Amino acid sequence: MLKLNFNWDQIGVGLRFMMLVVLGINAILFFVFKSYAGIVRYTNLEDTSRLVMVNAIAAFFYLVINIFLLHSRNYFTLQVVAINFFITSFVIISYRLGVRYVFNFYKTLSYGGLRIQKKKVVVYDTSGDGLHIKKVMNSLPDGDMQVVAFLDDSFSTNGKLLEGIPIYSTHESNLAKLSAEGVEILILASKHIEKNKLNELVDTCLTYGIKIQQVPAMLDWLNGKLDTQQLQNINIEDLLEREVIKIHNEAIYSALKGKKILVTGAAGSIGSELVRQLLSYRPSLIILCDKAETPMHDFVLEVQEKYKNASIKPYLGDICDRQRMEHLFEVYTPQIVFHAAAYKHVPLMEDNPSIAVLNNVGGTKMLAELAVANNVEKFVMVSTDKAVNPTNVMGASKRIAEIFTQSYFTHLASLNEDESHQTTKFVTTRFGNVLGSNGSVLPRFKKQLEKGGPITVTHPDITRYFMTIPEACLLVIEAGVMGQGGEIFIFDMGKPIKIADLARKVIKLSGKEPDRDIRIVYTGLRPGEKLYEELLSSAENSRPTYHEKIMIADVRQYDFAVVEKKVNKLINSARQHYTLETVFLMKDLVPEFVSNNLAYEKVNVPKK
Repeated sequence: MLKLNFNWDQIGVGLRFMMLVVLGINAILFFVFKSYAGIVRYTNLEDTSRLVMVNAIAAFFYLVINIFLLHSRNYFTLQVVAINFFITSFVIISYRLGVRYVFNFYKTLSYGGLRIQKKKVVVYDTSGDGLHIKKVMNSLPDGDMQVVAFLDDSFSTNGKLLEGIPIYSTHESNLAKLSAEGVEILILASKHIEKNKLNELVDTCLTYGIKIQQVPAMLDWLNGKLDTQQLQNINIEDLLEREVIKIHNEAIYSALKGKKILVTGAAGSIGSELVRQLLSYRPSLIILCDKAETPMHDFVLEVQEKYKNASIKPYLGDICDRQRMEHLFEVYTPQIVFHAAAYKHVPLMEDNPSIAVLNNVGGTKMLAELAVANNVEKFVMVSTDKAVNPTNVMGASKRIAEIFTQSYFTHLASLNEDESHQTTKFVTTRFGNVLGSNGSVLPRFKKQLEKGGPITVTHPDITRYFMTIPEACLLVIEAGVMGQGGEIFIFDMGKPIKIADLARKVIKLSGKEPDRDIRIVYTGLRPGEKLYEELLSSAENSRPTYHEKIMIADVRQYDFAVVEKKVNKLINSARQHYTLETVFLMKDLVPEFVSNNLAYEKVNVPKK
């Protein structure tokens, strides 16, 4: 009709034949490609693409018929076929989109959508994930959220529209404007955000009362669909984490592949993560040593489920039990030892100094001697920043363990200077608080928050270094492999964080206001606790290694004969459970140990 300018005399010629051909070809194509089967009210881009493809194939057949069958009649000319293709595509797609719009409008009315006050939401990320979340949110008539803007710092998108919705940069002025317009929630569509940027964004949002939530990975969406109930508050751990560490995998792989590795404290937070990471380097066997039966049982089940071909041997035993440890070394002959077993709760160790010594000092000493006796290649001890200028029994006990293993290695190396025999290499790793570890402050804060508060902090100015468990264990493995014996490796812990500021952020992230909804109560420093942790004492310096996050502490060297004599005396005192005498002997070994516990204030006074 268009081609012939609606000249009906000419239009009638061949029209019936053309209609039969068109209907027949389209019926066959619709049946073959199932383009009729899509539910019209849920039409999407995939459905429209399929319709355009069917029309294009039909157009091809029209031209073929015109060339090979009709010869000179030219019913299906190129002009007619082109006009038909565009009009047909437009009409079919418009019909489907029109039905979808009407259905959604009717559904909105049936749910009382005009009366529902929806929360205004901003989505961070204009990639496919962000756009998909917008579609999900805005297509739920019974939902309680409406995406009104996107956030993105890309210069190519800032100030533009995405499906009719404006895109803003994350500048503070834009967030202030959005907050004034009633935006309540910021949804993070992607977890791949630089940590500095994430912290800056979260801090700005909290300043203007905008709640931050994140979506689970698409694979975790229920039945392949996102439900607003799946939105999760952002975790404080996500903000404290740092960028992924790059390590020399090849060197570690060659050093650990095919080796028998012993991990003490394997059921604990640090030990278990060490095991998980060590498994990726294909050791021939990992011996899991711990005295905690239930955590060991649970961890073994986890390893067996996640790592089908893992070669592990759970071994229940106390590192202070010499006969049991001798049996372990004799039967399994480990080549590398990662020593993570320790008592580490400061208040408990203040009340039980003899137990701290027996476990942290005596257990380490025994394992070190057995490692040498059984030709272990490397002994890696996990220490703590509390060993630096210690103010508590736990920190002092770990410092003594450091002193013993370091001086022991120096002594052994001097004995073997002219011999071909390679002595065990003792390496110490020292780092601060670990997020999510047993005894970490964050799990306690969360439990207090669930109970409605208050959140307890010991002192307004107390600060701590933090790192994640995987990051800490990764650095322990890296340092252990690079160590040649006698080193104390310290890690770049970033900037120290005020615990009070951490508590406030935890409260704000839960959608509550500090000191209004949840109180923060200061309880006073606990016995042995200090305000600031250090990675180096005033008498220590550090030197860099090839890894930017790992340094070597230059510490005071000790005479092993003197150290051994004093350590034996200390352990004997601890076996008798003499409290004050044991602490005095710890001070004798670690002169910089100044107790913050009133019960041991006599220890701080030098003997005449």
